[in-house]
Amino acid sequence: MAGICEGRSVIVTGAGRGIGREHALEFARQGAQVVVNDLGGDVDGSGSSQTPAQEVVDQIRKAGGEAIVNDDNVCDFEGAGRMVESAIDTFGGLDVLVCNAGILRDRMLVNMSEAEWDSVMAVHLKGTFAPARHAAGYWRQRSKDGKAVDGRIITTSSASGLFGNSGQTNYAAAKAGIAAFTIVAAKELERYGVSVNGIAPGARTRMTAPLGFGGEEREAGSFDAAAPDNIAPLVVWLGSAEARTVTGRIFEVMGGRIGVANGWTRGPDANQEGRWDPAELGPVVEELVRQAAEPETIFAPR
Repeated sequence: MAGICEGRSVIVTGAGRGIGREHALEFARQGAQVVVNDLGGDVDGSGSSQTPAQEVVDQIRKAGGEAIVNDDNVCDFEGAGRMVESAIDTFGGLDVLVCNAGILRDRMLVNMSEAEWDSVMAVHLKGTFAPARHAAGYWRQRSKDGKAVDGRIITTSSASGLFGNSGQTNYAAAKAGIAAFTIVAAKELERYGVSVNGIAPGARTRMTAPLGFGGEEREAGSFDAAAPDNIAPLVVWLGSAEARTVTGRIFEVMGGRIGVANGWTRGPDANQEGRWDPAELGPVVEELVRQAAEPETIFAPR
């Protein structure tokens, strides 16, 4: 039986380990041809190695699938272009781009260095923009040429970006930016036959395990809700032909739970149909805050 992504060409960035690795493997199981992109760096973005990406490619090929390695840096604009070209040249086109690559440089704001800020912004924000820009250009040209387009971009935000988390002003700001990028890109690219969605995943990876995420004891053989392979089914579905009408959404996903994040919503307001005097605003703002819902937190119960 053919998989739901049979014959589709997919790029997954940061696919050598963790969540990205599971995306690549599941896309291949569902019939896709996969560009496994990974710089092979450490959690903080330093270093490089082709080994992680090559191991994923070898596993896909051993199972009878098609995959190639790409080790371009996602935040190198020209490198991102080469990544997209590698899919087109090898597999005859590009259908899906999954922007998954990321690093951590956690620090409290008062101690954060400029380099820690800049590196996180580069990998997450520019590392989403650069490949998406090249993929969007490819799909726009196909659309202008009268060719069929059924493209997908799937971005990776975070609960930290949606709700905030202490010690992560850089990471949370980047992930919030990715959520906004997703919503705007969806509006812009729909005319070309491209949908854009994002995920805010929760899983045990080399980035989250040191923070204690998913380290709880569980019974042998029981469902591991923190396993990174739980994230892939939603991402693969979003990359399939079935998902063409879903766009501009951010999904929270962890274990067996999938939810839609509603993002910023308008709350109570006050309008006196004229300019406010600053001296009047104390009780007005206090009343608006009293009426407003409490902000969601990263650890809010479901």
